[in-house]
Amino acid sequence: MRSSDTTPEAHAVQLGVYRRMTIDRRLELALEMSEAARRTSMDGIRARHPDYDEHTAMRALFRVLHGEVLYAKVWPGQPAPAP
Repeated sequence: MRSSDTTPEAHAVQLGVYRRMTIDRRLELALEMSEAARRTSMDGIRARHPDYDEHTAMRALFRVLHGEVLYAKVWPGQPAPAP
């Protein structure tokens, strides 16, 4: 799927680069991108809530990633921190 800020030509080049990568490299890149997204999300949580300690910020991220139902199962009776 092409991003709205990417031209069709640039998208075609990007797809070509991905297709030339080995499976291992694509997996490595996907993991790197996932970790970068998590760091960005945590940075946003910390910026919005400078009073959160590390544990509270991690719970807020967990809530965003996994939803209210699973959050309540993992931390029953704990208030869900705002992301």
